[in-house]
Amino acid sequence: MPPLRTALLQSSGRPGSVAGNLAALDEAAGRAAAAGAGLLVCPEMFLTGYAIGDAVPRLAEPADGPGAAAVAEIAVRHGLAVLYGYPEREGEGDGGRIFNAAQLVAADGTRLANYRKTHLFGCFEQEWFTPGEQPVVQAELAGLRIGIMICYDVEFPENVRAHALAGTDLLLVPTAQMHPFQFVAESMVPVRAFENQLYVAYVNRTGQEGEFEFVGLSCLAAPDGATRVRAGRGEELLLGEVDPELLSASRAANPYLLDRRPGLYGSLG
Repeated sequence: MPPLRTALLQSSGRPGSVAGNLAALDEAAGRAAAAGAGLLVCPEMFLTGYAIGDAVPRLAEPADGPGAAAVAEIAVRHGLAVLYGYPEREGEGDGGRIFNAAQLVAADGTRLANYRKTHLFGCFEQEWFTPGEQPVVQAELAGLRIGIMICYDVEFPENVRAHALAGTDLLLVPTAQMHPFQFVAESMVPVRAFENQLYVAYVNRTGQEGEFEFVGLSCLAAPDGATRVRAGRGEELLLGEVDPELLSASRAANPYLLDRRPGLYGSLG
């Protein structure tokens, strides 16, 4: 099975402008497809922007809403899968619950998976969003088992280990990682990939946005602990290879998952 060339879009787009962000996504998808990518991963809340305050209810939409339709059209036109973050509204009217969500759309426009962030970070998220309840959401893409989580979720080792035990090969983590927590991107994410024997695509926003300063540093971390590609602090489109052969070899060499003793860990629940 050939490697899956994966594009990581490090950008904050145009906060508050869905049309502007769709245009930015369309342009990035064109560049990614021209470079041979089969998957484009966007940051957390890319469809609307992250620091949108009380505009969250106005900009939230259902998983099959107009934003999803527009992203599907972009995926089909450029012939690659797209993972994007957005505020998802469940139910009708202003009374519906809102989730910080990420959706994976296939190259044929099919909606493959929708994930709701399970661990909300800070006052802004806790004010506007309901935490999701399903920690492991997966889809099949290009012969790989794809998992999804969002930003703060990856900082909980139990979350990523659950994906490892469920057979996730590539974990997509759209994020809005801010100063002064850049050590997560620099140090924690490669360790998560190594200790769980999977690839992690960690894709961040960048620059000042409202009260937040996003640090960039997006990366594709491999199961051997190496960071295959790493962004700087500005806008960037990264390309990296998710190699099934390296994944198999690393899993054969690393005994972490085989040497677990789950009977000792019951108290952690």
